[in-house]
Formats: sequence, structure tokens, C-alpha cells
Amino acid sequence: MALEKAKAETAVLIVERWILAALRNRTFFSLPELNAGIWELLERLNTRPFRKLPGCRRTLFETLDKPALRPLPATPYVFAEWKRARANIDYHVELAGHYYSVPYQLVHHEVELRFTATVVEIFHRGQRVASHLRSSQRGFTTEPAHRPKAHQRYLAWTPSRLTHWGATIGAATAALIAAILASRPHPEQGYRSCLGLLRLSKQYPPARLEAACARALALRALSYKSVQSILRTGLDQQPLRPVPTPPRPTHGNVRGPAYYARKEAADVA
Repeated sequence: MALEKAKAETAVLIVERWILAALRNRTFFSLPELNAGIWELLERLNTRPFRKLPGCRRTLFETLDKPALRPLPATPYVFAEWKRARANIDYHVELAGHYYSVPYQLVHHEVELRFTATVVEIFHRGQRVASHLRSSQRGFTTEPAHRPKAHQRYLAWTPSRLTHWGATIGAATAALIAAILASRPHPEQGYRSCLGLLRLSKQYPPARLEAACARALALRALSYKSVQSILRTGLDQQPLRPVPTPPRPTHGNVRGPAYYARKEAADVA
């Protein structure tokens, strides 16, 4: 290894002397012009006869190196990295703040991620079980086939369909469904809560469900269980009192909006 390193350093030294040093006083005004100057000196160096050996660098390349060369790969090399991860209970694995799905049967199993700049491949015991386009944003990438059967049946539902169904009961019900869907990080979580909410219309009259949804909205209790608890305890039949807001403290350093309005008017004047 030391001998090969010495030969490589000697080759670099020869190039510096016969090409770089020869061009040090020339001025080039474009990259093609510079390449042409280097190519001319490189040809001269490669065809220059050896002092102690027969031939030149060109003849040695033609007889020794060129016959051993093989074609370049059909596709360029792609740099990839590997990472171990464990599939979470939501059958997703995390990579750089983004979550990618795996078949739900692999929940709690350890997998390997092979990722490039554009693709994420997931392997389990040496076999590829998932492949996704890589995302640079935070969020979820979910393959529908990876979902459990209990989750797949929700795919026929859309936020607009759920909200429209809620609107048939009342405006508060539709608003609560929209708020639930907006508050959940994963779609199935919101769909399940909304479908449970709508099923309550089979147990309670629409007026009671609408009143319970209005109370849940006022309390920011955005869940099916909250509405169910309101209905079970009869709170929907009680008057909805506004949540009191604490009075603003009076202090010399608390200026209030009127101060800034006066200051803005003074600045304009």
C-alpha cells in the first residue's frame, strides 16, 4: 500500500510539473479555452518517451489498462444510507420528521430503511416490504394497502362527505366534524371519531345531538367521547353559559389598545 501511495504521489508531481507549471503564466478567458490548453499538454505528457523503459504512457495504457476496462454501468450510481427503525402502533416509521407506512402486520417489528435523496425503501428480514417517494416535509405518507381492514373501510369517506352528513343534523354538528378533522394529525383518527359522532344520531334526537355538539365546540372538547358524555349526563339540556374571561388587570404598564391607537394617530400627524 505504501509503495502504491508513493507511485500515485509521483504521478501527481509529474502532472504538476508538466501541466500546471507550464500553464502558470497563461491567462484563460473561458473554461473551454483552459480545457484545450490542459488537453494539449496532457497529450504531450502521455506520448513523451520514458527514459529507462521502452514506449510511453500512452503505449502502456493501450497494452495493459485498456484491455481490462469494462463498460460503465447503464445507470449512474446512487448514494444511499441505511437506518434501523421500529414500526409504531400506527404502522408508520419515522425518517427526518416524516412518517412512512409499512404493512400493518409489522407493527412493533424492527425494519431497515434504505433511503436516497428521492426514494425510501423499507426492508424486513432482507425483503423489501414498502417503497415511497421521499418527502422533505413533516407529515405522513401512507399506502392504502398497508392499512388494516378496519381502517380501509374509511377510505370511501371524505371530509366533505362527513361534514355534509353532519349538516343534515345541524350547523353545530357540521362545525364540530370539521374541527375534529382539522385537529387530527392522521386521517383515520378523525374519521373514526366523526363516524362515532354521527352514530349517536341513532340513539338521541337530532336536537339533543346538535345541542351537545354546540356545547363541545364552546368547550373545545373535540372528540366523540366528549359529545357522548355530554349526552349521557344531560348537559346538552342545560343552558350553555359563556366561559367567563378573567378581568384585565389594571396597572400602569398595561396600556391597552387605546394607547396604541393614539400613538399611531400621533405618528401619522
